[in-house]
Amino acid sequence: MFRHQGKSRTFKHNLLLASVLSFVAGIVNVTGFLAFKQLTTNVTGHFALFINDVANLDFWRGTIYFIYILSFFLGSFFASLLIEKFRENKRLNVFVLPGIIESLLLIAIAMYAYFVEVQHADLIACLLLFAMGMQNSYVTKISNAIVRTTHLTGLFTDLGIEISQLFFPKVYPHKVKLHATIKLRIFIISFFFGGGLAGGFFYSKLQMELNTLVIAAMILLVSLFYDDFRYRLLKARRKFSKKHS
Repeated sequence: MFRHQGKSRTFKHNLLLASVLSFVAGIVNVTGFLAFKQLTTNVTGHFALFINDVANLDFWRGTIYFIYILSFFLGSFFASLLIEKFRENKRLNVFVLPGIIESLLLIAIAMYAYFVEVQHADLIACLLLFAMGMQNSYVTKISNAIVRTTHLTGLFTDLGIEISQLFFPKVYPHKVKLHATIKLRIFIISFFFGGGLAGGFFYSKLQMELNTLVIAAMILLVSLFYDDFRYRLLKARRKFSKKHS
C-alpha cells in the first residue's frame, strides 16, 4: 500500500490504501462526534458555522471554528512538508512518517483521556483535525490525488458523475477504467461507513469512549508496515527455497 509509489502503483494498491484509511477515518469521525459533538475529519461544516458567526458579528464565538479549519490545514501542511523534506532519502519510505505521527497522536489522545478527565475538548478536537489533515495529505500525495479518505462530499459527487457516464458508452468508451474508478469510490464510502459503525459500537456499546482511537491507530500502524513485513517474508521464503533446492 505504502511501499509502491509513482508508476509502480496499481489499482489494487490504491484500493487497499483507500479501504484501510477510510475505515480509520470513519472510526475517528464517529469517535470525535460522540465525544465532542464536533466533526473531526473535515472542515466543511466548520466553515459554514464560522461564516454564520461572522455574519452575526459574533466574531469571538466564530474563532473556534476558524481554529478547527486551521488545524486541518496545518496537519495537511505538516505531512506534505515531511514528505518533501525526506523525499530524496531513498532508504526511507517518506509516506510512512506522517502515518506514524498520526498513529502516535491518536494513541496519545486516548491515553490522555484515559488517565485525565478531558477539560479542553476544543483542543482535542483540533488535534484530531490535525491528524485527519495529515492523513488526507499523505494519502492524496501517494495516490496522485486518486484517493481521499477523510470526507465523502466530493466522493458522492464523483460517483454520481461516473455512474451517469455508464449510460453513454459511445461518449465514454473506456469501460474498464470507469468501472475501476466507480469501484474505488464505493469501497471508500463503504469502509468509511463501516469504520463509523465500528467506532460507534466500540465507543458506546463497549464503553471504550476515546480509547476507540487506539483501535484506529493500531489498524493504521499495521497497514503502514504491512508491505515491509510481506516483502521480508517473501524474501526469506525465496532464500529458504534456494538453500533447499
